Amino acid sequence: MRIALLTDIHANREAFEAVLADLAGRAIARIGILGDVVGYGPDPAWCVEKVRALVGAGAFCIKGNHDSALSDPSEHLNITARRAMNWTRPLLDADQQAFLAALPLRHAEADALFVHASVNDPADWLYVTDATSAMPSFRVCTARLILVGHRHVPALYSCDMAGRVKAQRVAAGQAVPLIRSRRWLGVVGSVGQPRDGVAQASYAILDLVQNELTFRRVTYDVQKTVGKLRAAGLPESLAMRLNWGT
Repeated sequence: MRIALLTDIHANREAFEAVLADLAGRAIARIGILGDVVGYGPDPAWCVEKVRALVGAGAFCIKGNHDSALSDPSEHLNITARRAMNWTRPLLDADQQAFLAALPLRHAEADALFVHASVNDPADWLYVTDATSAMPSFRVCTARLILVGHRHVPALYSCDMAGRVKAQRVAAGQAVPLIRSRRWLGVVGSVGQPRDGVAQASYAILDLVQNELTFRRVTYDVQKTVGKLRAAGLPESLAMRLNWGT
């Protein structure tokens, strides 16, 4: 079974549509969305409705910190994210907000575990940025495969039988064999707000039959999204981040 993993859509309709179009013809059995449907971007209502439709068709979706902040103002966000969230909140109706509020913090399937941030405390939204910060996720669960978002930068870590964790090379479009003598943690890059210097949408495909993980990049109409951000009066820094992928 091939699962397409999308995370950190961040209300970016153009990027979301481009990724969904890229999935066509790739024999995807299921879509998994690893949180942060909203926040930062200019099309929150459209993105929530699209995710709801995907879930209705069999996808799974878990909660991200921005999804949580929509209904919990005490959730920590930086000043730019807070401003965007305050703009977002009145654009979503009660059903849309209830959908995001009810999302689970984790999803397990076969020998894989999916969360938005670190497994060791999913509701504390810890970033996995290197081998050291990846280690706690391996220690607190027995899943062979762990897939997360939140960081907005694609990454892959392995844990050997001695518990040693190290970073693995990630190359877009190349399938990485997830050898069974190790456990693996993949950080799926962001659909709607990449931060690795590449202004393209990022997602991944997990093949549970071939036992492979493939990171993909997709070009989308960045300037259309930037224009929407500026027309909405959202912080200029958000537009610049999309332009540069940072």
